[in-house]
Amino acid sequence: MGKTLTVRLPRDLAEWLERTAAETGVSRGRIVRAELEQAKKHRSRQVFMRLAGRVNGSRTLSSRKGFSRP
Repeated sequence: MGKTLTVRLPRDLAEWLERTAAETGVSRGRIVRAELEQAKKHRSRQVFMRLAGRVNGSRTLSSRKGFSRP
């Protein structure tokens, strides 16, 4: 294993982690690592969504020249 990380969790998240570990038989550390891996995989989606709503121009294609209906 690489590095050790100490994290303070809010009570509800700590309780979820304890309960999930007990129910699944998987260690808390393994659950946290798995969740971090999932977040890492979905990061590209988060970066894209950061740009949502920041594009200038017409909000609808119908108001652009050549796309409007007669």
